[in-house]
Amino acid sequence: MSEPTLQAQIDAANAYEGLFVPALFGQWATKVADAAQIQPGQRVLDVACGTGILAREVALRTGSNGRVAGIDPSPGMLTVAKQLAPAVEWREGVAESLPFPDQSFDAVVSQFGLMFFTDKHQALREMMRVLAPGGRLVIAVWDSLDSIPAYASEVVLLEQTAGQQAADALRAPFVLGSWEVLATLFAEAGVTSAEITTHHGAAKFPGIQTMVEADLRGWLPVMGVSLAEDQIGRILQEAELALSSYATVEGQVTFHLSAHLVTAKKF
Repeated sequence: MSEPTLQAQIDAANAYEGLFVPALFGQWATKVADAAQIQPGQRVLDVACGTGILAREVALRTGSNGRVAGIDPSPGMLTVAKQLAPAVEWREGVAESLPFPDQSFDAVVSQFGLMFFTDKHQALREMMRVLAPGGRLVIAVWDSLDSIPAYASEVVLLEQTAGQQAADALRAPFVLGSWEVLATLFAEAGVTSAEITTHHGAAKFPGIQTMVEADLRGWLPVMGVSLAEDQIGRILQEAELALSSYATVEGQVTFHLSAHLVTAKKF
């Protein structure tokens, strides 16, 4: 990877850590770690770790005698993760081929990555493979778009102003929102002990433009959709009206979020 490409990834990862982690992702790390019943001294793997918010929470709980590893395909995400938590074992790789021996971990956790794995069944089999008998697997995925109206409104806005490809890019994080789809996926992967629970939280962005611009300039390009500057400007203007019901008097954006936690034990 060229130096400019890596630097662009690092810049994107810093923006992700600075905006999306406090606005969306940080609140779920404690919920996932609680569900995994992380204990001092345990060995824990965070799959699709990003900049490491979940791994950092886990490391607080395992303590100095534990082992925490995080794996992600993005060198930029991992560079930022290492800066924030040097003691965690960061590895570049994909969920479908975990570079660890069988039964290496007491818990395997992953938040908001499963939707994007190329082979979800293989990824789940790999996570169960590296899990020790008696260990716990906990995976968080977003609820359906119907249950998160603010993003549903943004999807409609994108469909009207930028077309279906852009709208589908924003739909992608919510594709595993159905309990039935989730249960079928885990069963087909051979994870027979999976239990699904729904948890609730809140998104908090500094403003409508910040929220939408983060998606237009950050998320859509990741999904292969790049919009022209004049188009971005028009969408940001229209977003002020389309999402006005989610803005506070001070101009901040807050709205309900929900996510499913899938918990399984290896026997």
